[in-house]
Amino acid sequence: MRELFQFMSYKQEMKGGKIIRLRGGYLSIALIVLMFTTILLWAWDKSYFASFLPLTREQYMIPVSEYAVDVSNSSSTSIKPKYEVAKSVDKMKERSNNTDEKEKPRKSSDYSDAHSASKLPPELKENEDGVILSPSSKVCNYAKGKWVEDNRRPWYSGLGCKQWLSIMWACRLTKRKDFSYEGYRWQPENCYMPEFERSSFLRRMQNKTLAFIGDSLGRQQFQSLMCMLTGGEESPEVEDVGGEYGLAKAPGALRPDGWVYRFPNTNTTILYYWSASLSDLEPLNRTDPSTNIAMHLDRPPAFMRKFLHQFDVLVLNTGHHWNRGKLKANRWVMYADGKPVEEKKPLDMGNAKNLTVNSIVRWLDSQLSLHRRNLKVFFRTISPRHFFNGDWNTGGSCDNMIPMSGGSEVVQDGSSDTVIESALKGTKVKILDITAISQLRDEGHVSRYTRRAILNTSDCLHWCLPGIPDTWNELLIAQI
Repeated sequence: MRELFQFMSYKQEMKGGKIIRLRGGYLSIALIVLMFTTILLWAWDKSYFASFLPLTREQYMIPVSEYAVDVSNSSSTSIKPKYEVAKSVDKMKERSNNTDEKEKPRKSSDYSDAHSASKLPPELKENEDGVILSPSSKVCNYAKGKWVEDNRRPWYSGLGCKQWLSIMWACRLTKRKDFSYEGYRWQPENCYMPEFERSSFLRRMQNKTLAFIGDSLGRQQFQSLMCMLTGGEESPEVEDVGGEYGLAKAPGALRPDGWVYRFPNTNTTILYYWSASLSDLEPLNRTDPSTNIAMHLDRPPAFMRKFLHQFDVLVLNTGHHWNRGKLKANRWVMYADGKPVEEKKPLDMGNAKNLTVNSIVRWLDSQLSLHRRNLKVFFRTISPRHFFNGDWNTGGSCDNMIPMSGGSEVVQDGSSDTVIESALKGTKVKILDITAISQLRDEGHVSRYTRRAILNTSDCLHWCLPGIPDTWNELLIAQI
């Protein structure tokens, strides 16, 4: 009996041993499969072995940068690139200490180089001009994209920047209560627009001059840039060098014809000159203060001809002065080839504007090859008006306060300003296309809160600052 029990125990041990050995075999096979899978995945990502596989990751690559949804504001959903979301977290932490933005302007120390120092995400690449594109894009169309909410805006406080900002455009100093229009940025569809950083821009523009020549919308862009570059703070170190360009206030004049300021640390000069029509203006009788003024449609302004050789970047604009009312108020008489053009019949204002725009573009294009400073010229497209139910003098208004109530995206490829777009074709003058993106932002105008308000009138032409012109400058800086 004992021998039988020992035999049965021995048989049971043999059976258990087989089970243990069998399970050990399965475990070894699993480990081998796991190791092989790990090696395969590593080879897929790191070596040329991936080129032999039928499906590589390039076949699944999204042509435009990946997006992550930001739902921090329950009333709207904005879309941001994932790398932008990560950077936003840091900025949100930096700004969390500013408990009352409306009452206390941010200091220059609130801004850092964190964004400009960050690495580009792997899905983006930089072309030969320094423009950062997605893999599927060859040319960046900065005017095609969408407005997205961004709590890092604005770049300066509307309660500050009194050294540069005209009080009539400082909407924070008016009775307006809603300032949500300040908190958005423009996101181009096919390329990454580097974050603005003022010290970086001033270094890039060291020993250079950036000039704005145009109408009051050009002056807004100029004031916007000055506020952006100083953070809206008093900057006594910035020098007024208007005298070097003959821009002094004439006796009896409300203001000079322009302003010029220089940042001494980098010797960077920012200039604005008022030329609403971009035509050369010449008094017909210099001894008579009330004389008519010849408006030479085919001749660039004398100021531009005189100082062009000192500019490194030139930004032009014109548009809203091309009407009979403005010509009459300014006593402008249109000339071409040195002769009045309306002696026999009136000239269509659209044709007059086209003649001037094409003339100045052709002249500048001919000068670029002669320019020693590698001049870059941008022609900014027209800034849209938003008068509803009338015009500026017939009760028109723009009372909407809801951002992007008419949409947030521009999907067209061409410019809405076909006059400027067609004039630049075949030239080296670049387009600064802001028309369609600004068309979406009717809530950003001064509106009925203008400090110079006449009863029942609204300013639906000019913009609140901070505001939309800040984005114009971001687009400009990205292309310089």
